[in-house]
Parts: sequence; structure tokens; C-alpha cells
Amino acid sequence: MVVKKIAILIGFLISHLLLLAQGELEEPDKVFYKNERTFAILINSNGLGINYRYGKRVTALRKIIYEGDLVNIKHPKEIKLNTSQYYFSTRSFVYGKLNQFYNLRIGIGLQDEMFPKFDRGGISIRRYFAFGPAIGIIKPIYYLINIDMNNDAVPETQIIEKFTYNQHIQTSIIVGRASYFKGFNEISFIPGLYGKFGLMFEFGKYNETIHALDAGIIIDAFVKKVPIMAIESNNLIFMTLFISYRFGKVIDARFKMKKTGLDEIITD
Repeated sequence: MVVKKIAILIGFLISHLLLLAQGELEEPDKVFYKNERTFAILINSNGLGINYRYGKRVTALRKIIYEGDLVNIKHPKEIKLNTSQYYFSTRSFVYGKLNQFYNLRIGIGLQDEMFPKFDRGGISIRRYFAFGPAIGIIKPIYYLINIDMNNDAVPETQIIEKFTYNQHIQTSIIVGRASYFKGFNEISFIPGLYGKFGLMFEFGKYNETIHALDAGIIIDAFVKKVPIMAIESNNLIFMTLFISYRFGKVIDARFKMKKTGLDEIITD
């Protein structure tokens, strides 16, 4: 369902941006990009994340890109609960979840400008791909658990421990999740690879700054299954649709402006 919503949103935004791309016809100051530095906030079909990208100019329409992502990845069967059978929890939890899973991607790729921006109110459309290593970061989750709930002669006791399916068959004994920082000393890593393909719609009004929407697909593959859930099948390959808002600036830009009929090159 989430994947379908992301796909519909991506399709709507692409069609809307293509309509806006015509803009107001005028001849703005031309910018010759050397490098770009941008940041992005990612909305994935299975989580959220952030991105940093550095683009190095190769030709007028092509750049080599270096990027890094840090995203959290959720299992598709996760259902967040605020209550057990007997308790309301101020710390919501996912029943049966063993670990928080974060993915650190570091990659290299190419970006091509398919449709340059010819007017100040227009949109440039770029396509890009990137690939590289991925490092899965596994952090155990601990729960607040009440024991001896049904024995009136013994006071109720609260303990902190990981989820164990054979022991925690009923959600009624789980009060909520423990502190997020519990389990940091048990972090482990799973190596993998990723590939990304996307389209970038750049609509900034000023040549020296960048504002854009990205949309595309990412495939992550790890050397073994990632143990996110205890009671659902886990995966070693994840396919993600994403959309992101990107912002940044041009570094060492050169502008060409029309003056008295002659083109003059001015360097920032």
C-alpha cells in the first residue's frame, strides 16, 4: 500500500513539474556549473533518511556524482502499537521487532542533464545513477515487560529485555519499548551493495542555488538476511521507491551576461 502511494505521488509530481517547465520565456544570465553541493531529505516506501551529494562537472551536461545516504529501513509487516491488553504505553512499540535497521550507502555515479532550463521560471530535468557499498547497521531493541501479572500474591515486577517469541507470546506482558539508547553497545553490521536510478527536477529561481525534487528507485542487497522481525520472514534484498527534496548551491560558478551586445564572462 505504501509503495503504491509513493508511486502515485511520484507520477503526479513528474506530470505537474513537466507542465510547469515551460515557464516565462526570457533570456536569464547563463551559468556554467563547475561543481554542486546538495543535501536531501528522503521519503522512502520503507522509511526515511537523508542524503549528501557532490557533483563534479565533466562536460556542460554531465557530472560525476559522489553521494552518501543514511536511511532507516522498516519491515513491511511492522504494525506500531500504543497499548497492550492491560496497559497504555507512552512509548509505542512494534510487536515482534528485534532490531532497528539503518542503511549507510556510499556511492559514485553519473548525472546527465536531459532538458536544460532555458528560462527563469522553467525546470531542468536530469537523470542519474549511482552505485556502491552499503553498510547495514543493526541495533537491538529492548522492551519494558511486566512479569507475574496474573499472580495476585506476588507484586508485579518490571524488567527490561529483548523480545523472545517463545516467552512473549502475548502482547499483554509488554508495556512499551525501553530507552532508544539501550542496546547501542551491541550494534552489529551487515555488508552489502546498492544501486540507485532517479530523475531530478531542478526548479530554483536563481542560478547559483539549487532547489529540486528527486524521484526514483533503489535496490539494496546484503550478504545475509537482515533480522528485523522475529515472527515474519526477513529479507536480504530491499527494493525502495523514493522521493526527496534537494537543496544546495553551485560552487565556483561562472556566469555569462549580455552587456551592450557583447558577452562578458564574470567569475564569482
